[in-house]
Amino acid sequence: MNSPRTILFIAFLVVSFFLYQNWMVETAPGTKANETATVTQSSNNTENSDVPSSGSAAADVPEGDQPVVSQQSETTIRVRTDVLDVEIDTRGGDVVSTELLKFAKDLGTEERFQLLQNSSNNVYVAQSGLIGPDGIDASGDGRPSYNYEKESYQSETDVIEVPLTYTTESGAIYRKVFTFTPGKYNVDVRFEVENNTSNALNTQFYGQLKRSMGTGESGSMIMPTYFGAAYSHDDDKFEKYDFDDMLDKKLNVTSQTGWVSMLEHYFVSAWIPEQGQPNRLFSRVANGSQAIIGVIYPMTEIQAGSSKVIESQLYLGPKDQDAMAQIVEHLDLTVDYGFLWWLAQPIFKLLQFLQSLVINWGLAIILTTVIVKALLFPLTKAQYVSMAKMRMLQPKMTALRERYGDDRQKMSSAMMKLYKEEKVNPLGGCLPMLLQLPIFLALYWVLLESVELRHSEFVFWIQDLSTKDPYYILPILMGASMFLMQRLQPTPTADPMQQKLFQYMPVIFTVFFLWFPSGLVLYWLVSNLITIAQMLIIYRGLEKKGIDVRNKKK
Repeated sequence: MNSPRTILFIAFLVVSFFLYQNWMVETAPGTKANETATVTQSSNNTENSDVPSSGSAAADVPEGDQPVVSQQSETTIRVRTDVLDVEIDTRGGDVVSTELLKFAKDLGTEERFQLLQNSSNNVYVAQSGLIGPDGIDASGDGRPSYNYEKESYQSETDVIEVPLTYTTESGAIYRKVFTFTPGKYNVDVRFEVENNTSNALNTQFYGQLKRSMGTGESGSMIMPTYFGAAYSHDDDKFEKYDFDDMLDKKLNVTSQTGWVSMLEHYFVSAWIPEQGQPNRLFSRVANGSQAIIGVIYPMTEIQAGSSKVIESQLYLGPKDQDAMAQIVEHLDLTVDYGFLWWLAQPIFKLLQFLQSLVINWGLAIILTTVIVKALLFPLTKAQYVSMAKMRMLQPKMTALRERYGDDRQKMSSAMMKLYKEEKVNPLGGCLPMLLQLPIFLALYWVLLESVELRHSEFVFWIQDLSTKDPYYILPILMGASMFLMQRLQPTPTADPMQQKLFQYMPVIFTVFFLWFPSGLVLYWLVSNLITIAQMLIIYRGLEKKGIDVRNKKK
């Protein structure tokens, strides 16, 4: 296999990959239609209540008009830690606003990234409560209005507890307590139920995420990103659940493990229930425009004169793999590296380690490239030696074509015999490039999905390695390096069409790379420069052995 055909094949694979990824995002896999244990078909999946039912079916409530903005009282409690700025509505105790203080909304701006909000054009809130026979959260307007101690909490060093209290007419006391820990994006949410009545109380915890559909971004063909829900349960570590699928199917599965979440590019919100009990994961759609995914606990009984604590966690933050892996199993899979996750994860770990040494993600990418090229050097050397030997065999190959003409079977047999006699591997020239392709694609997903590289600068004009080069300097340099590689490579015999395509490959790749993350273009540019240096070293060694690699003899 000669070099032009190999490069054309690689280019075809790269383009096909991005077209496939874009198709996957557009058609968002969601849950499969044949997973009857996981979802139940629903001809009418539009509902009007923020509160799910406690029955076995997924939140069967009457239809009606749902306001665009989630119903909210005039009083909210503001909680500010070193990483979160949160607002909690005293009606229902819902989290209705969350700003991530360590993340700018846009590069170079003071405005912080807002994850949760409750506005007229975008509803995205985290709701929770108690339902069932003695629950204090009822459908419609029956959310409790909690008593509170103060309207503002702030500390960057101490744990913050926000207690909300509701007392029923019968004397039962319900406390909803939010616990914020410095440096943490997971918030502990617990209910303390004190039964001061003469009868047992039966109630169920629910936690859900409610979001307007169609308000997020799914990226572009070059940089597609998933926007929608996802969950984990006993039979599947990680499953995307697209908003379009929610309109057709209700999620209704009981699981001893797992969580529910809403995903966008670099950030995630998730309810993490207590593990090891039969929790019910559910979904529904309110008013045809707001997606809801949540979890309901099994019934909890509180005997007269006793009390119980019901605990859960709410994660509101970046897709930090290390942090999420410590909270609950498989939550780190929301950082979706696709089918090359097994390669992308070690590449990310290597980048993390190198960045901790050089304190610059761009330098870490360069060092990663050097390591990859060093590991592949034996194969690279074999590639160019094979190409040189193939070139030397061209006269004999031409003679075989003239001898056997159109007899393909005899021609193929004669060529294989020639390769064996000359000890030439016709596939030796493409193996290194084929091995680099999965590394390239895995690094692409690392740059696209890893929040650590969001707004990470390199040098000079490159202020964000996760987005395209604003001045297109790196893509142009990458194209120039490809052109130089072409000039240095031996020119094999090829038909005119192949030669034309080969000549235009630097231009095609340059145009294609204009919209790539600059970190990925940096990797490809450095890889080309190292390859050029390796080529010169290998060619010099071959020419010392009398092998005319670059067609110097005319």
